Amino acid sequence: MGSNLNGERIIVIGGGLAGIAAALRLADAGHAPLLLEARGGLGGRATSLDDPRTGTVLDNCQHVLMGCCTALQTLYQRLGVQDCVEWHDELHWLREDGGIDSLRADPLPAPLHQTRSLVRMKLLDVRSRRDVARLMWRMIRMGHRGRRAWRDRSFGDFLREHGQSHHVIRVFWDTVITSACNLPSDRIAALHGLQVFQEAFLSGRTAGAMGVPNVPLRDLYEPAQRILDGAGGEIRLGAAVRAIEFDGQDAVAVATGRDVLRTTRVVSTVPPDALGRLIPPSLHDVDERIRGLDRFRFSPIIGVHLRFHGTVTALPHLILAGRPVHWMFNKGTDPSGRQHLHAVISAADAWMDRSEDQIVDGVLAEFARAFPEAARERLVDARVIKERRGTFAATVDVEPLRPGPGPGGLRGLYLAGDWCDTGWPATMEGAVRSGLAAAAAITGEPTGIRDLPAGRLVSLLGLR
Repeated sequence: MGSNLNGERIIVIGGGLAGIAAALRLADAGHAPLLLEARGGLGGRATSLDDPRTGTVLDNCQHVLMGCCTALQTLYQRLGVQDCVEWHDELHWLREDGGIDSLRADPLPAPLHQTRSLVRMKLLDVRSRRDVARLMWRMIRMGHRGRRAWRDRSFGDFLREHGQSHHVIRVFWDTVITSACNLPSDRIAALHGLQVFQEAFLSGRTAGAMGVPNVPLRDLYEPAQRILDGAGGEIRLGAAVRAIEFDGQDAVAVATGRDVLRTTRVVSTVPPDALGRLIPPSLHDVDERIRGLDRFRFSPIIGVHLRFHGTVTALPHLILAGRPVHWMFNKGTDPSGRQHLHAVISAADAWMDRSEDQIVDGVLAEFARAFPEAARERLVDARVIKERRGTFAATVDVEPLRPGPGPGGLRGLYLAGDWCDTGWPATMEGAVRSGLAAAAAITGEPTGIRDLPAGRLVSLLGLR
């Protein structure tokens, strides 16, 4: 493990997006961090695995980014993998009648860029479209300050108090929010529900574009090894941390199963409950950042990989409005003509105790509504990947508990992870922002995060 010119030794615990972002930013600032990751590869929950059944590489779940995810895009640029993301300006929605609405932003200034798509959206009847448009107008006029006024309420409360019917909430608002935040509107904090629509739908034409990696997720992180090696740093895989050791209230070492590594600063990017286990119980009351760790909860997510003997659909993706299966992604066709489709079930509590066969049957039934060929083509193989702790649950009660990076009562300990106080819900963007914030707290330099600016017209209307 290297050090910077002042002899400082920094250890980053966790090789997910927060840890990668923190380590790279520290390296760019002249440090030589040691990154410890318990698993055999980088990426945390946004990674890939080798499927022994088929001998192929599968993403644990399809992860996407939006045009407003500026920190994540900057990280991909630093890694040199920005060209491994395919951008989609058109989003395809499956209606309840089996038809498909294809929505594309017009070349008009925000918020007018969404007008024609909303008017033509057959998913909603005329009255429902009018109700949605009125509420989006309200979101513009209330601005960022207005959403903070709802910090103690759920997004479902906000929707109902602004006249949205149960049907519209189910097929439109919840379809978006559950996919974006891995929680339905009745559970997600209104602060974040409003953020999704203000930042991604209303602020600008490019903000709502969807980026889908076109390589296995783990391939996106491979350049991190070279970058850190070049800075004198190091990545150690299979290095599970057992404890952070303190001298009084100063972090002085990190203990793994094999070593005790001396350090001057520690950046922990592990989940809140895992962090609580790394710190001696006698110190939990010393630092207000870790006093509420046991109050965080998690929301599951399921990814389902299906390979069909032939082609089922030419669509690149599909949003299944108001359905228990939320997304379909087309992962392409192999040389033998077999098509690989991937389904995502967010906030998957009701599915977690089902068997793999039951889950596959449920997904096939949903796909058959959209694609008749899904019922006719032979299913070659299927793989279900359950993430019981897919994301932390960004509910109203935990928002005040989300900690900043530090420093705090435990000196030399810095915190990162999507569960920290990033201003974002449980997203890859939030994870990257937290890592940059932790690095900035150490270096004293700015985070370098630049939000995508809202368009001029929508800013004049109030979204600022």
